[in-house]
Amino acid sequence: MSLLTLLPFIVLIGAMFLMTRSAKKKQQQAIEMRNQMQPGSGVRTIGGMYATVKEVNEDTVLLDAGPGVELMFAKNAIGAVLSDDEYNRIVHGIEHDLKSDADIVPDDASSLTEADESSDAAASDDKPVDFGKKDAADEPATADAKADDQPQKTDGDSGAK
Repeated sequence: MSLLTLLPFIVLIGAMFLMTRSAKKKQQQAIEMRNQMQPGSGVRTIGGMYATVKEVNEDTVLLDAGPGVELMFAKNAIGAVLSDDEYNRIVHGIEHDLKSDADIVPDDASSLTEADESSDAAASDDKPVDFGKKDAADEPATADAKADDQPQKTDGDSGAK
């Protein structure tokens, strides 16, 4: 009977041991990731800022966040060390390998300036576009129309204020 009473406590202690062990494992992985940082690595801080590592010290990291912008962060503030491809994709919007020799920009600008004949025909169409608004000239300007806009008085309204 005493074993049955102690069983929930044994299970609770075992669960706490497993949770503590997994937390320590994650902490160790984060330390290893931060130790892999070197100048030139792309990183994301825990605040969500992307930057390039300029200098790594014992407890701090000097980050280059843009031209002329250097920021000192604690090593613990680095959330992820990114691969070069991932950093370039996120920060610069580049989807391919930067080291490839493929031409990105065409040799001539003719492909950039060509226009479809159908779009030229639509652009030369000078019909006004109806946005659903009515002009003041379209509305009736009679006194009866203005009287219809006024609220109707009921028998209980005296009209005096």
